[in-house]
Amino acid sequence: MTAQNPDAIIVGAGPAGLACAATMRAAGLIVTVLEKADCVGAVWRLHYDRLHLHTDRRHSGLPGMAMPSNYPAYPSRAQVVDYLESYAARFKVAPSFNTEVSRIAREGPLWRVQLADDAIVAPMVVVATGIADAPYRPSWPGMATFGGEIIHSSEYRNPVPYAGKRVLVVGFGNSGGEIALDLANAGVDAALSVRGPVQILPRDLLGLPILSWAILYQRLPARFVDALNAPVLRLAVGDFEKLGLKRSAKGPRRMVEEDGRVPLIDIGTLAKIRDGSIKIRSGIASFNAQGVVFADGASEAFDAVILATGFRPDLRRLLPDVGGVLDSHGIPLVTGRPTAAAGLYFCGQITAPTGQLREIGIEAERIAQFAKGYLASAA
Repeated sequence: MTAQNPDAIIVGAGPAGLACAATMRAAGLIVTVLEKADCVGAVWRLHYDRLHLHTDRRHSGLPGMAMPSNYPAYPSRAQVVDYLESYAARFKVAPSFNTEVSRIAREGPLWRVQLADDAIVAPMVVVATGIADAPYRPSWPGMATFGGEIIHSSEYRNPVPYAGKRVLVVGFGNSGGEIALDLANAGVDAALSVRGPVQILPRDLLGLPILSWAILYQRLPARFVDALNAPVLRLAVGDFEKLGLKRSAKGPRRMVEEDGRVPLIDIGTLAKIRDGSIKIRSGIASFNAQGVVFADGASEAFDAVILATGFRPDLRRLLPDVGGVLDSHGIPLVTGRPTAAAGLYFCGQITAPTGQLREIGIEAERIAQFAKGYLASAA
Protein backbone atom coordinates (compact mmCIF):
# COMPACT_ATOMS: atom_id res chain seq x y z
CA MET A 1 0.00 0.00 0.00
CA THR A 2 1.43 3.37 -1.02
CA ALA A 3 0.75 6.16 1.47
CA GLN A 4 -0.53 9.48 0.15
CA ASN A 5 2.08 12.24 0.46
CA PRO A 6 4.58 10.20 2.46
CA ASP A 7 7.31 11.82 4.52
CA ALA A 8 9.74 9.10 3.46
CA ILE A 9 10.02 6.38 0.85
CA ILE A 10 11.82 3.23 1.98
CA VAL A 11 13.28 1.07 -0.76
CA GLY A 12 13.42 -2.58 0.32
CA ALA A 13 11.36 -4.77 2.67
CA GLY A 14 14.12 -6.88 4.16
CA PRO A 15 15.29 -6.45 7.77
CA ALA A 16 16.60 -2.91 7.17
CA GLY A 17 13.48 -1.70 5.37
CA LEU A 18 11.13 -3.18 7.97
CA ALA A 19 13.17 -1.78 10.86
CA CYS A 20 13.22 1.70 9.31
CA ALA A 21 9.49 1.58 8.64
CA ALA A 22 8.76 0.63 12.25
CA THR A 23 11.08 3.21 13.83
CA MET A 24 10.10 6.06 11.50
CA ARG A 25 6.40 5.44 12.03
CA ALA A 26 7.00 5.36 15.79
CA ALA A 27 8.64 8.78 15.38
CA GLY A 28 5.41 10.06 13.80
CA LEU A 29 6.44 9.92 10.15
CA ILE A 30 4.34 8.66 7.26
CA VAL A 31 6.28 6.11 5.22
CA THR A 32 5.84 4.11 2.03
CA VAL A 33 7.80 0.87 1.63
CA LEU A 34 8.58 -0.39 -1.88
CA GLU A 35 9.69 -3.99 -2.48
CA LYS A 36 10.55 -5.50 -5.85
CA ALA A 37 9.71 -9.07 -4.71
CA ASP A 38 6.31 -10.35 -3.64
CA CYS A 39 7.07 -10.77 0.07
CA VAL A 40 9.08 -9.38 2.97
CA GLY A 41 12.56 -10.80 3.57
CA ALA A 42 12.79 -12.09 0.00
CA VAL A 43 16.56 -12.59 0.03
CA TRP A 44 16.40 -14.58 3.27
CA ARG A 45 13.99 -17.02 1.65
CA LEU A 46 16.57 -17.81 -1.03
CA HIS A 47 19.46 -18.72 1.26
CA TYR A 48 20.55 -22.36 1.51
CA ASP A 49 18.46 -24.69 3.65
CA ARG A 50 20.85 -25.34 6.53
CA LEU A 51 21.74 -21.68 7.10
CA HIS A 52 21.60 -20.48 10.69
CA LEU A 53 22.49 -17.04 11.97
CA HIS A 54 26.11 -16.72 13.02
CA THR A 55 25.01 -14.03 15.47
CA ASP A 56 23.03 -15.06 18.53
CA ARG A 57 19.29 -14.56 18.93
CA ARG A 58 19.59 -11.99 21.75
CA HIS A 59 21.57 -9.64 19.52
CA SER A 60 19.61 -10.22 16.31
CA GLY A 61 16.17 -8.78 17.01
CA LEU A 62 14.98 -5.60 15.30
CA PRO A 63 13.78 -2.50 17.22
CA GLY A 64 10.72 -3.04 19.35
CA MET A 65 10.50 -6.82 19.00
CA ALA A 66 12.97 -9.40 20.28
CA MET A 67 13.29 -12.72 18.54
CA PRO A 68 11.08 -15.35 20.23
CA SER A 69 12.58 -16.88 23.37
CA ASN A 70 11.76 -20.37 22.08
CA TYR A 71 14.13 -19.88 19.14
CA PRO A 72 17.52 -21.59 19.52
CA ALA A 73 20.61 -19.51 20.33
CA TYR A 74 21.35 -19.31 16.61
CA PRO A 75 18.06 -19.21 14.66
CA SER A 76 17.60 -20.95 11.33
CA ARG A 77 16.91 -19.30 8.01
CA ALA A 78 13.25 -20.34 8.20
CA GLN A 79 12.93 -18.90 11.69
CA VAL A 80 14.40 -15.58 10.54
CA VAL A 81 11.82 -15.47 7.73
CA ASP A 82 9.01 -16.21 10.19
CA TYR A 83 10.33 -13.50 12.49
CA LEU A 84 10.40 -10.91 9.67
CA GLU A 85 6.82 -11.77 8.72
CA SER A 86 5.72 -11.42 12.35
CA TYR A 87 7.62 -8.14 12.65
CA ALA A 88 5.88 -6.67 9.59
CA ALA A 89 2.51 -7.79 10.94
CA ARG A 90 3.09 -6.44 14.44
CA PHE A 91 4.11 -2.98 13.23
CA LYS A 92 1.56 -2.99 10.39
CA VAL A 93 4.19 -2.52 7.70
CA ALA A 94 2.40 -3.17 4.40
CA PRO A 95 4.90 -2.78 1.55
CA SER A 96 3.95 -2.24 -2.08
CA PHE A 97 5.15 -5.57 -3.47
CA ASN A 98 6.29 -6.28 -7.03
CA THR A 99 7.36 -2.65 -7.20
CA GLU A 100 10.87 -2.17 -8.53
CA VAL A 101 12.64 1.16 -8.26
CA SER A 102 14.68 2.12 -11.32
CA ARG A 103 16.03 5.51 -10.29
CA ILE A 104 16.19 7.92 -7.36
CA ALA A 105 16.83 11.60 -8.08
CA ARG A 106 16.47 15.00 -6.47
CA GLU A 107 13.49 17.01 -7.69
CA GLY A 108 13.62 20.44 -6.10
CA PRO A 109 13.14 20.04 -2.34
CA LEU A 110 11.84 16.50 -2.80
CA TRP A 111 13.15 13.11 -3.87
CA ARG A 112 11.64 11.43 -6.93
CA VAL A 113 11.55 7.63 -6.93
CA GLN A 114 10.96 6.30 -10.41
CA LEU A 115 8.98 3.07 -10.87
CA ALA A 116 8.18 1.10 -14.02
CA ASP A 117 5.23 3.27 -15.05
CA ASP A 118 4.88 5.75 -12.21
CA ALA A 119 6.86 7.89 -9.79
CA ILE A 120 6.55 8.84 -6.12
CA VAL A 121 7.95 11.92 -4.44
CA ALA A 122 8.77 12.57 -0.79
CA PRO A 123 11.07 14.77 1.29
CA MET A 124 13.17 11.75 2.28
CA VAL A 125 14.32 8.41 0.91
CA VAL A 126 15.89 5.48 2.75
CA VAL A 127 17.76 2.95 0.60
CA ALA A 128 17.51 -0.38 2.46
CA THR A 129 18.16 -2.83 -0.35
CA GLY A 130 20.70 -4.86 1.63
CA ILE A 131 24.12 -6.29 0.80
CA ALA A 132 23.07 -9.79 -0.26
CA ASP A 133 21.06 -8.98 -3.37
CA ALA A 134 23.86 -8.63 -5.92
CA PRO A 135 25.82 -11.89 -6.35
CA TYR A 136 29.43 -11.43 -7.45
CA ARG A 137 30.51 -13.96 -10.09
CA PRO A 138 34.19 -13.70 -10.98
CA SER A 139 35.39 -14.95 -14.36
CA TRP A 140 38.42 -17.06 -15.18
CA PRO A 141 39.94 -18.18 -18.48
CA GLY A 142 38.31 -21.33 -19.85
CA MET A 143 35.06 -21.13 -17.88
CA ALA A 144 33.03 -21.58 -21.04
CA THR A 145 34.76 -24.89 -21.76
CA PHE A 146 33.97 -26.44 -18.38
CA GLY A 147 31.57 -29.36 -18.78
CA GLY A 148 30.10 -29.21 -15.30
CA GLU A 149 27.78 -26.87 -13.45
CA ILE A 150 28.90 -23.47 -12.12
CA ILE A 151 26.53 -21.70 -9.74
CA HIS A 152 26.74 -18.88 -7.21
CA SER A 153 26.24 -19.73 -3.55
CA SER A 154 22.95 -17.79 -3.66
CA GLU A 155 21.63 -20.56 -5.92
CA TYR A 156 22.72 -23.43 -3.65
CA ARG A 157 19.99 -25.04 -1.55
CA ASN A 158 21.22 -28.40 -0.21
CA PRO A 159 23.63 -31.26 -1.02
CA VAL A 160 21.05 -33.60 -2.59
CA PRO A 161 21.87 -32.75 -6.25
CA TYR A 162 25.58 -33.36 -5.60
CA ALA A 163 25.46 -36.93 -4.31
CA GLY A 164 28.28 -38.95 -5.87
CA LYS A 165 29.89 -35.86 -7.42
CA ARG A 166 33.12 -33.95 -6.84
CA VAL A 167 32.39 -30.35 -5.89
CA LEU A 168 34.66 -27.34 -5.56
CA VAL A 169 33.48 -24.48 -3.35
CA VAL A 170 35.26 -21.21 -4.11
CA GLY A 171 35.70 -18.81 -1.21
CA PHE A 172 36.44 -19.06 2.50
CA GLY A 173 33.79 -16.78 3.95
CA ASN A 174 30.88 -18.00 6.03
CA SER A 175 28.83 -19.14 3.03
CA GLY A 176 31.75 -21.04 1.54
CA GLY A 177 32.69 -22.68 4.82
CA GLU A 178 29.12 -23.69 5.64
CA ILE A 179 28.28 -24.97 2.16
CA ALA A 180 31.46 -27.08 2.12
CA LEU A 181 30.48 -28.41 5.57
CA ASP A 182 26.95 -29.15 4.35
CA LEU A 183 28.35 -31.13 1.41
CA ALA A 184 30.89 -32.99 3.54
CA ASN A 185 28.29 -33.96 6.14
CA ALA A 186 26.26 -35.49 3.33
CA GLY A 187 29.24 -37.54 2.14
CA VAL A 188 29.92 -35.41 -0.95
CA ASP A 189 33.55 -35.20 -2.09
CA ALA A 190 34.15 -31.48 -1.40
CA ALA A 191 37.09 -29.12 -1.74
CA LEU A 192 37.53 -25.45 -0.83
CA SER A 193 39.45 -23.07 -3.07
CA VAL A 194 41.13 -20.45 -0.86
CA ARG A 195 42.86 -17.65 -2.71
CA GLY A 196 44.53 -15.67 0.09
CA PRO A 197 45.17 -15.34 3.83
CA VAL A 198 42.23 -15.93 6.16
CA GLN A 199 41.04 -15.41 9.70
CA ILE A 200 38.85 -17.86 11.62
CA LEU A 201 36.73 -17.23 14.69
CA PRO A 202 34.91 -19.69 16.96
CA ARG A 203 31.16 -19.12 17.12
CA ASP A 204 31.42 -19.09 20.93
CA LEU A 205 34.40 -18.07 23.04
CA LEU A 206 34.70 -18.81 26.76
CA GLY A 207 31.00 -19.61 26.91
CA LEU A 208 29.84 -16.41 25.20
CA PRO A 209 28.83 -15.80 21.58
CA ILE A 210 31.74 -14.28 19.65
CA LEU A 211 29.46 -11.32 18.87
CA SER A 212 29.31 -10.47 22.56
CA TRP A 213 33.07 -10.00 22.58
CA ALA A 214 32.91 -7.84 19.46
CA ILE A 215 30.30 -5.61 21.13
CA LEU A 216 32.33 -5.42 24.34
CA TYR A 217 35.38 -4.12 22.47
CA GLN A 218 33.59 -2.06 19.80
CA ARG A 219 34.79 1.33 21.11
CA LEU A 220 38.44 0.27 21.17
CA PRO A 221 40.81 0.63 18.17
CA ALA A 222 40.77 -2.33 15.79
CA ARG A 223 44.53 -2.96 16.00
CA PHE A 224 44.41 -3.03 19.79
CA VAL A 225 41.42 -5.38 19.87
CA ASP A 226 43.00 -7.77 17.36
CA ALA A 227 46.28 -7.84 19.30
CA LEU A 228 44.43 -8.38 22.59
CA ASN A 229 42.36 -11.26 21.23
CA ALA A 230 45.03 -12.99 19.15
CA PRO A 231 46.41 -15.39 21.83
CA VAL A 232 43.01 -16.69 22.98
CA LEU A 233 41.76 -17.01 19.39
CA ARG A 234 44.82 -19.08 18.47
CA LEU A 235 44.02 -21.40 21.36
CA ALA A 236 40.37 -21.59 20.37
CA VAL A 237 40.79 -22.42 16.67
CA GLY A 238 44.22 -24.06 16.74
CA ASP A 239 47.09 -23.87 14.29
CA PHE A 240 45.18 -23.89 11.00
CA GLU A 241 48.32 -23.07 9.00
CA LYS A 242 49.10 -26.79 9.18
CA LEU A 243 45.94 -27.42 7.15
CA GLY A 244 47.18 -25.49 4.12
CA LEU A 245 45.61 -22.19 5.15
CA LYS A 246 47.56 -18.96 5.59
CA ARG A 247 46.73 -16.70 8.52
CA SER A 248 46.07 -13.09 7.54
CA ALA A 249 48.40 -10.43 8.91
CA LYS A 250 45.27 -8.40 9.63
CA GLY A 251 43.20 -9.44 12.62
CA PRO A 252 39.48 -10.20 12.29
CA ARG A 253 38.30 -6.71 13.27
CA ARG A 254 40.61 -4.97 10.80
CA MET A 255 39.54 -7.35 8.03
CA VAL A 256 35.93 -6.26 8.48
CA GLU A 257 36.56 -2.55 8.95
CA GLU A 258 39.26 -2.07 6.31
CA ASP A 259 38.40 -4.67 3.67
CA GLY A 260 34.71 -5.46 4.25
CA ARG A 261 35.65 -9.14 4.62
CA VAL A 262 33.99 -11.18 7.35
CA PRO A 263 36.21 -13.88 8.92
CA LEU A 264 34.95 -17.45 8.86
CA ILE A 265 32.94 -18.17 11.99
CA ASP A 266 33.65 -21.85 12.45
CA ILE A 267 30.71 -24.16 13.12
CA GLY A 268 32.45 -27.40 12.16
CA THR A 269 34.27 -26.66 8.92
CA LEU A 270 37.74 -26.84 10.50
CA ALA A 271 37.05 -30.29 11.92
CA LYS A 272 36.08 -31.54 8.46
CA ILE A 273 39.23 -30.01 6.98
CA ARG A 274 41.32 -31.70 9.66
CA ASP A 275 39.81 -35.14 9.03
CA GLY A 276 40.17 -34.78 5.26
CA SER A 277 36.46 -34.61 4.45
CA ILE A 278 37.03 -31.11 3.04
CA LYS A 279 40.21 -30.59 1.00
CA ILE A 280 41.95 -27.25 0.76
CA ARG A 281 43.06 -26.03 -2.66
CA SER A 282 44.70 -22.79 -3.77
CA GLY A 283 43.05 -20.05 -5.81
CA ILE A 284 41.78 -20.74 -9.33
CA ALA A 285 43.99 -19.89 -12.31
CA SER A 286 41.73 -21.23 -15.07
CA PHE A 287 39.10 -23.79 -16.05
CA ASN A 288 39.25 -26.60 -18.58
CA ALA A 289 36.68 -29.08 -19.85
CA GLN A 290 37.18 -31.45 -16.91
CA GLY A 291 37.74 -29.08 -14.04
CA VAL A 292 40.10 -26.47 -12.66
CA VAL A 293 43.75 -25.47 -12.87
CA PHE A 294 44.86 -23.93 -9.59
CA ALA A 295 47.30 -21.11 -8.97
CA ASP A 296 49.89 -23.57 -7.66
CA GLY A 297 49.83 -25.42 -11.00
CA ALA A 298 47.76 -28.41 -9.84
CA SER A 299 44.89 -29.54 -12.04
CA GLU A 300 41.83 -31.39 -10.77
CA ALA A 301 38.55 -32.68 -12.17
CA PHE A 302 35.24 -31.53 -10.71
CA ASP A 303 31.61 -32.11 -11.56
CA ALA A 304 30.38 -28.81 -10.14
CA VAL A 305 31.73 -25.51 -8.86
CA ILE A 306 29.93 -23.33 -6.31
CA LEU A 307 31.05 -19.71 -6.20
CA ALA A 308 30.85 -18.51 -2.60
CA THR A 309 32.37 -15.26 -3.76
CA GLY A 310 30.06 -12.90 -1.97
CA PHE A 311 27.99 -9.96 -3.07
CA ARG A 312 28.88 -6.57 -4.52
CA PRO A 313 25.90 -4.24 -4.44
CA ASP A 314 26.45 -1.26 -6.72
CA LEU A 315 23.98 1.55 -6.15
CA ARG A 316 25.26 3.82 -8.94
CA ARG A 317 22.48 2.60 -11.23
CA LEU A 318 19.89 3.57 -8.65
CA LEU A 319 21.45 6.97 -7.87
CA PRO A 320 23.20 7.99 -11.10
CA ASP A 321 22.98 11.74 -10.54
CA VAL A 322 23.50 11.99 -6.78
CA GLY A 323 27.07 12.97 -5.97
CA GLY A 324 29.02 12.56 -2.77
CA VAL A 325 27.12 9.60 -1.33
CA LEU A 326 28.75 6.57 -2.99
CA ASP A 327 32.34 5.43 -3.39
CA SER A 328 33.90 4.40 -6.71
CA HIS A 329 32.32 0.93 -6.44
CA GLY A 330 28.81 2.20 -5.74
CA ILE A 331 28.90 1.46 -2.00
CA PRO A 332 27.51 4.11 0.40
CA LEU A 333 30.10 6.27 2.12
CA VAL A 334 27.83 6.59 5.15
CA THR A 335 25.11 4.28 6.46
CA GLY A 336 22.72 4.90 9.33
CA ARG A 337 23.42 8.66 9.33
CA PRO A 338 22.68 11.72 7.18
CA THR A 339 24.51 11.64 3.86
CA ALA A 340 25.93 14.47 1.77
CA ALA A 341 22.53 14.63 0.04
CA ALA A 342 19.96 16.11 2.40
CA GLY A 343 17.04 13.76 3.05
CA LEU A 344 18.80 10.66 1.70
CA TYR A 345 19.72 7.82 4.04
CA PHE A 346 21.13 4.30 3.73
CA CYS A 347 20.47 1.50 6.21
CA GLY A 348 22.33 -1.80 6.57
CA GLN A 349 24.43 -1.32 3.45
CA ILE A 350 27.90 -1.82 4.98
CA THR A 351 29.22 -4.98 6.68
CA ALA A 352 29.36 -4.57 10.47
CA PRO A 353 31.79 -6.38 12.82
CA THR A 354 29.18 -6.41 15.60
CA GLY A 355 26.47 -8.26 13.66
CA GLN A 356 24.47 -7.12 10.65
CA LEU A 357 20.99 -7.43 12.16
CA ARG A 358 22.07 -5.69 15.35
CA GLU A 359 23.64 -2.86 13.35
CA ILE A 360 20.51 -2.55 11.21
CA GLY A 361 18.44 -2.01 14.35
CA ILE A 362 20.81 0.65 15.67
CA GLU A 363 20.91 2.42 12.31
CA ALA A 364 17.12 2.33 11.90
CA GLU A 365 16.55 3.99 15.27
CA ARG A 366 19.17 6.61 14.48
CA ILE A 367 17.72 7.32 11.03
CA ALA A 368 14.25 7.79 12.51
CA GLN A 369 15.51 10.51 14.82
CA PHE A 370 17.55 12.24 12.14
CA ALA A 371 14.59 12.06 9.76
CA LYS A 372 12.20 13.51 12.32
CA GLY A 373 14.56 16.43 12.88
CA TYR A 374 15.11 16.94 9.16
CA LEU A 375 11.38 17.08 8.45
CA ALA A 376 10.84 19.57 11.27
CA SER A 377 13.64 21.83 10.02
CA ALA A 378 12.30 21.73 6.46
CA ALA A 379 8.74 22.65 7.50
